[in-house]
Amino acid sequence: MAQPATGPAKAADGPCSVPPAAPVVDPVAGQGVHPVDEKLSPSRLVPAALQHIAAMYAGVVTPPLIIGQAVGLDAAGMTRLIAASLLIAGLATLLQTLGAGGFAGNRLPFVNAASSAGIAPMLAIAETSAPGHQLPAIYGAVMVAGVFCLTVGPFFGRLLRFFPPLVTGVVITLIGVTLMPVPVTWAQGGDKTAADFGAMRYLALAAFTLVVVLLIQRFGKGFVKQVALLLGMVIGTLAAIPFGMADFSALRSAPVAALPAPFAFGAPEFQPAAILSLCIVMLVLMTESSAGMLALGEICDRRTDGRTLTRGLRTDGIATLFGPVFGGFPTSAFAQNVGVVTLTRVRSRYVVAAAGGALLVLGAFPVLGAVVSTVPMPVLGGAGIVLFGSIAVSGIRTLSEAGLDDSSNIILVAVALGAGIIPLAAPAFYTDFPAWAQTVLGSGISAGALVAVLLNLFFHHLGTRSHAAAALKSS
Repeated sequence: MAQPATGPAKAADGPCSVPPAAPVVDPVAGQGVHPVDEKLSPSRLVPAALQHIAAMYAGVVTPPLIIGQAVGLDAAGMTRLIAASLLIAGLATLLQTLGAGGFAGNRLPFVNAASSAGIAPMLAIAETSAPGHQLPAIYGAVMVAGVFCLTVGPFFGRLLRFFPPLVTGVVITLIGVTLMPVPVTWAQGGDKTAADFGAMRYLALAAFTLVVVLLIQRFGKGFVKQVALLLGMVIGTLAAIPFGMADFSALRSAPVAALPAPFAFGAPEFQPAAILSLCIVMLVLMTESSAGMLALGEICDRRTDGRTLTRGLRTDGIATLFGPVFGGFPTSAFAQNVGVVTLTRVRSRYVVAAAGGALLVLGAFPVLGAVVSTVPMPVLGGAGIVLFGSIAVSGIRTLSEAGLDDSSNIILVAVALGAGIIPLAAPAFYTDFPAWAQTVLGSGISAGALVAVLLNLFFHHLGTRSHAAAALKSS
């Protein structure tokens, strides 16, 4: 457990270091601790952890659902794939929040799970592989991508000085903005191929949930206000039942227990083209994960230094390398849970660790996980608008402290935000670009982060030493 500060803050490895947040008193140990290291009482920890589970559940099960359907898995196979995704997410989140010595884990309230950014290239691998070899080819490429992440990860920590608040503010804002289509799709029913997608009843339920969350935020007190999202989703689900919009069939059909077996879908196969595409995806995921850690460090008043970044990326690599043994996919940060921390201001990493433990249970007992999946998509959409919008607000707050009175900084932010919004405004913009460029630039977060870093180098690093030396000589 972190000890209280006894003097001036000691500088960390990078320029992002700030004095630690005011400590809180641990009721158990009676010592001052940082809010990130605070151990909450069960009455506060459990509802806060449930909010994280509710925010991440749909995202965790999306990759196995899409990939499993694409390769033609039956119901039993889909159950195994989803269970594996939940288990790997739980293990990775526990490793990330609790840490493993100085080797892995950033010890922040940080969720790790299968990323949707890898879905498109994995579908491409499945399309070019023979029947029965699709998942083995995907898993072989994913495992090599995990080794690649472990190899390259330490260099990201050394590059932290190129991510000042000016850059991180752009990235945090883009995380919120680029995620907004997700709750909008959920609010319309979730399934774009359905005939009633966008029906008024879906929109009304989403709006009702949003209003409930706002009312609780306005009139709630204390802890009730902190769990506004969870209460909003519970009330929204209850309101959906009389109108037949809450489906509980998953509770009846889900098996009680379904532990994934090693290599249940076949031994991994290593195809060069598949490996190359997944390594490129891993670079994107590392960029997004780094951005998430930097963002969460800002939100928690414990900014991410080089060692923390390296340990966090090492956790991504470990989960990505060993996840395919049980049926997992490339693992990275979950930005929606950064939004939960932003909105609730509950910064304890033990809350997220509890959520990770719950994911393990949900993966081992799918019938329990099915309870979470009964929340209607429009309810998730109404709550998600608040959730993801709060991330963008956090980025704007960071930018407001980044010296926007400087014209160079204004240009940097303007161009980087524009580059990040291109994939959102024009999804086909990069269609004629090479495949590797589409992978990198097709993600608004990674595109905006790349442009922000390059422009920061151009305006604030290249030639600054020579100019300073010339000015000193002339004086």
